[in-house]
Amino acid sequence: QVQLVESGGGLVQPGGSLRLSCAASGFIFSSAMMKWYRQAPGKERELVATISYGSVIRNYADSVKGRFTISRVNTKNTVYLQMNSLRPEDTAVYYCNAVQTGLYKFDYWGQGTQVTVSS
Repeated sequence: QVQLVESGGGLVQPGGSLRLSCAASGFIFSSAMMKWYRQAPGKERELVATISYGSVIRNYADSVKGRFTISRVNTKNTVYLQMNSLRPEDTAVYYCNAVQTGLYKFDYWGQGTQVTVSS
C-alpha cells in the first residue's frame, strides 16, 4: 500500500520558518523523483520544488528561490521542505508527490498539509 504522509504544517508569522516532512512507504523511494506542490484557495496547484533520486538535481519555483530548501534522506524514505522567511503569499496546502518515469512509472500524492502565514 502506497502512502505519502505530510506533516509539519501550521500557523506561522511572516518571516518565520517551518519544515515540512513527507514520509513515504509502499514503493522504492530511492528511485523516485520527489516534488513539493502547493495550492492556495482559488488558485491552481503550483510546483514549488523538485529533487532527484540522488539529490544531485534540485529545482525551485522563482517565488521560493533562496528561501526554501528541498532535501531527502533515502534511508528514512523521507523528503523535507525547509521554508524560511515565510510570506503571507506562501499560505497554501502543500502536497508531496513521488514520480518515476519509464517502464515502472508511477505518480503518487500525499493528502496535503496546511501552511498559513499570518500575523
